[in-house]
Amino acid sequence: MGSIMKKLIIATSNPHKVEEIESVLGQIGIACVALGDAGIPEPEEDGATFEANARIKAIAYAKALGATVLADDSGLEVDALGGRPGVHSARFAGIGATREQRDAANNARLLRELDGVADAQRGARFVCVLCVASPDGTIAAQARGHFEGRIGHTLRGANGFGYDPLLVLEDGRTSAELSSQEKNARSHRGNALRTLVTLLGRA
Repeated sequence: MGSIMKKLIIATSNPHKVEEIESVLGQIGIACVALGDAGIPEPEEDGATFEANARIKAIAYAKALGATVLADDSGLEVDALGGRPGVHSARFAGIGATREQRDAANNARLLRELDGVADAQRGARFVCVLCVASPDGTIAAQARGHFEGRIGHTLRGANGFGYDPLLVLEDGRTSAELSSQEKNARSHRGNALRTLVTLLGRA
């Protein structure tokens, strides 16, 4: 099983995700390669859960590339919104031509929807599901991680992306105010990665 972990293609176009994954897996000698422009049609992520979407991506890219692929599906669950935006986190607002524009629009919509909601009801968490698929499409491992907090009232911090500037942690800082090292040690993606490594016998 360990041999599949020597090199992984990371099935995402988000460079921030690749950096976070590589910062953890690179420490144990796993080479992470970004998907890049492989000319492969992006599979439709029509699953109802993070697990389903991660599996869809991992299997599709692994078969198309004939390589071992790590796919991730992640997002934000907000208690006061019944778990939304959930699997629709990346395009919650439905507008924005660039990642930065989409992030800004998504955060603005989230703040609007929570306007007037008290802090005690603003509980939320980032969720990350990682799925590794072998070249034949077999699922080698799957792991889930969480990062708990609450939604703040203003954006704070520059070391992050997406909803990071709005997720306030127990110590009062937002996810975007953590150093990269702190974030990897505590985040949903870091937690999922450590579980994944254990599942693959590389703890």
